[in-house]
Amino acid sequence: MMDLLMYLPTWDGKVPQPAILKPKPLWTGKQLFSLIIPGNVNVLRTHSTHPDDEDSGPYKWISPGDTKVLVEHGELISGIVCSKTVGRSAGNLLHVVALELGHEIAAQFYSHIQMVINAWLIAEGLTIGIGDTIADQATYRDIQETIRKAKQDVVDIIEKAHNDELEPTPGNTLRQTFENMVNRILNDARDRTGSSAQKSLSGILYLKNSLYSISENNSIRENEFHLDLGIEHYHTLSKMTTDQNLKDSLKIHT
Repeated sequence: MMDLLMYLPTWDGKVPQPAILKPKPLWTGKQLFSLIIPGNVNVLRTHSTHPDDEDSGPYKWISPGDTKVLVEHGELISGIVCSKTVGRSAGNLLHVVALELGHEIAAQFYSHIQMVINAWLIAEGLTIGIGDTIADQATYRDIQETIRKAKQDVVDIIEKAHNDELEPTPGNTLRQTFENMVNRILNDARDRTGSSAQKSLSGILYLKNSLYSISENNSIRENEFHLDLGIEHYHTLSKMTTDQNLKDSLKIHT
């Protein structure tokens, strides 16, 4: 704790009382982040992995996964800080600091966060192993079933094109209709399999933590490590079709 505080320019020299006293004094990351937060700001946000069903259930204010981010009077009470809290979205912690304390304080706030993070990375490192990319058997079967169903749905669309049953949607050509339908199926499959993979992985994995610390598309990036949906194959297939030779192109590339 002392080593990290030495990198914080606004530190007043007083070390907070440890959150855990026995068997040895230990501080939490929330205590350290609270020292970085300037002023007396209040923010209520959620982590990017926060389940929607918690908002109306018995865990509305006590999240089992610690995904409810609560900053009260400049102190991080609960939650995991991610891009939804310190990113570009309106109403997040940086936005509130800029509105209440000014743009200079907000810039210093971001700078101090990065200073402490850099110091922590130098001390701890960031190691990613093969275990970060392996899901359990139940998740693997669920992913394979989702992929199989998505492929079958795409085949059904191709069969409709072969049988002259594929009708252009309003405002779209035949090529655009085919491409939109294929992309929608593959994107839905990607999202479902990504959710399955996320639920199966431990929250302490460095890979998962690094994915959720970036700005957006966390599930998509995680899928790139865990899944092989054949998206490029079908995207290439749909790109090579035209309105005039749609069925011939499909026959060649299937």
